[in-house]
Amino acid sequence: MKTLARAQDREELLRRLRTVRADSPRRWGLMTAHQMVCHLGDACRMGCGDVRVSDASGFAQRTVIKWIALYLPLKWPPGIPTRPEIDRQIIGVTSGDFAADLAATVSLVEAFAARAGSRDWPVHPIFGRLSESAWMRWGYLHVDHHLRQFGH
Repeated sequence: MKTLARAQDREELLRRLRTVRADSPRRWGLMTAHQMVCHLGDACRMGCGDVRVSDASGFAQRTVIKWIALYLPLKWPPGIPTRPEIDRQIIGVTSGDFAADLAATVSLVEAFAARAGSRDWPVHPIFGRLSESAWMRWGYLHVDHHLRQFGH
């Protein structure tokens, strides 16, 4: 299973992320490529505990859905709703500078991955408490999902 904790998986993901362009067309959803890049940065900030996100978990989300999402060898489907605090359809993009936002997001993915070894992980808003390995798996899958959304 791919994870941000493994250098080769992380580098493959960052290489793909660096190929995103402001005009990359989406395959599904409503976000623009710029909104998606900013959303990924927000998600990394959430995983680092720097952005508080409202809870949307329940028993099913913390057990069965978490296990399916993180450990079954399935691609995440289109249409998974996000929390409003990191929904760039609601809050807009960080700036008008796509290249700067992309570079910032690459750095945020690297910073999120560098948290390996930390004992201070936030509670995931949908999946509840996650181990470090589950956070690293989630991080990989989340970025991969949105890169596939834009054909990268």
